[in-house]
This record gives sequence, C-alpha cells and structure tokens, in this order.
Amino acid sequence: MPAITEVARAKINLTLKVRGRRPDGYHELESLVVFATDLGDVVRLVPGEETGCIVRGPFAASIEGDNLVETALLRLAERAPQLRLGEVTLEKCLPVAAGIGGGSADAAALLRAVRFANGSLSASVDWAGIAASLGADVSVCFLNRPALVTGMGERVEPVLELPRLHAALVNPLTPVPLGKSRRVFARLDVAPAPATLERAKPPGPFPHAPALVAYMAAEGNDLMAAALEVEPAIAQVRAALLATRDCKFAGLSGAGPTCYGIFATPEAAAAAREALRAAHPRWWIAATTLGG
Repeated sequence: MPAITEVARAKINLTLKVRGRRPDGYHELESLVVFATDLGDVVRLVPGEETGCIVRGPFAASIEGDNLVETALLRLAERAPQLRLGEVTLEKCLPVAAGIGGGSADAAALLRAVRFANGSLSASVDWAGIAASLGADVSVCFLNRPALVTGMGERVEPVLELPRLHAALVNPLTPVPLGKSRRVFARLDVAPAPATLERAKPPGPFPHAPALVAYMAAEGNDLMAAALEVEPAIAQVRAALLATRDCKFAGLSGAGPTCYGIFATPEAAAAAREALRAAHPRWWIAATTLGG
C-alpha cells in the first residue's frame, strides 16, 4: 500500500476558560479551537509489518521524553490489534511544547492515517476513546476542524461557518520547563467544578472576523497569568505583537508560550512576520490563516 501523508496542523486556542477543578485534580475546560490552514508537522505512514517512528526536521532534537506518535502506535496495537500499522516518519516543523498542539496534532494525524489505511477494519475502532486517552488536545486535533472543546478536552463539538482569521504566530524559543502545562495548571486558583455543569453552547454565529475577534477579547485565556509565571517571555512576545502595525488582537494559545496576533489581511500578517523576524531573529515566527 502506498504511503499515507497527514499534516498535523498547528492548533490555536482562540479562547480558553477554566470552569472548575475536578475531584481528580484535573480541570473542566471550555475552549474555542481553530487550526492553521498551511502550517504544521508532517506525518507519513508506510503500512507494513514493521512498526516504528523516525523523527526529523528542524525541531526533531527538541523532543524530550516520550514521543506521542510512538505512544499512539503502542495504544493502537493494544486497543485495536486487528489494524495494520507500519513505519512512521515525522517531520517536526513546529516548536515543541509550544501550546499549538505539537505532539497532540502529530498523534492525531497518525490516527487519521491508520484509519484511512485500514478501510473497513476501522469501522469498529473506538477512535474517540483512543484519541482522548492520549492527551487533552488529541481529540480536537483528530477532528481537525474548528470546534468547541469541553471537559478535559475529550468533548469536541464542531463549530460551523467560523470566519477565517489572518495571524502571525510567535514563539520565543526559550527553554521550556519540563512539565510546562502541569506547572501552569498547578498555579491556578479555581473553585471545584459543580457536580453537574451546564453544557456549553457553541459560540456565534459571527457575521465577520471583527465580531469573532471581539468575542475572543471578551473571553480571553484563563491560563495567561499562570503561564506568565512559568514563562515570563510571553509578556515580551505579546507586547511585540501588539506593537506591530495593524495588530487587532494578541492572544496566548493554550499554556503557551506561543502567542498570536490577528490582522485584517494576509498581507498585514506577512508584514508583521517580517518586521518581527528583523527585530527578533532568534524567535520562531510564522504567518498563516486560522480556520477550517
């Protein structure tokens, strides 16, 4: 069977609310998530008897600890032994532990590739359960569409007809503390979640991009203050974005440290990218469109 290629697109949290602390110590979340249309890692699966993962690309050496693609291969072998797996090549183009999906998007892309490779054998597999078992962001990355994410990330509801946004993404490439997300959540001071939470309704409709940006500004990211304590460079990145010409909004994706600026046109986002690269040559900076 020929190789199957999936793009593990960068995930961006346009909003992120922490609705309460669960009895198990985790948190109930509510987040509006979109994806970069043209920016991500690349996962290539060659179905066969040999199973493994080769990682290459500009950020391959930055992966520490378990590679979530390898974990996903093991999980598939355990929970769906009837599936044919194979050799995986991961082209790591996105910064690691950056708040933009990264390993979660890679694992989700592998799940999609394996599902496609196995045709009718895939019909009986609990793909949603496997995705949720791999991490909080894997479920929405498996869907690979704009969505409202709730629970610990396992409940994913598509959001239709969301306006596209033109953005510049910036990561300072400072050393990320091991367990960065756990450290951020550990700093939150939130009340216990109610025993029964009212189901969140998908936001919108948004007639145009400015209406969506206004919603983003009002909702915000509840992890911002804690993320700044763990990675103070976020403040400099966000300030640099806000100082660029025509930046309409600057937010933090997930637990960071990647921030994003929103612009009215792709040309303005590209101009911001070039200006920021000139001023901060050590940062990772990209321009993209956010949406479906």
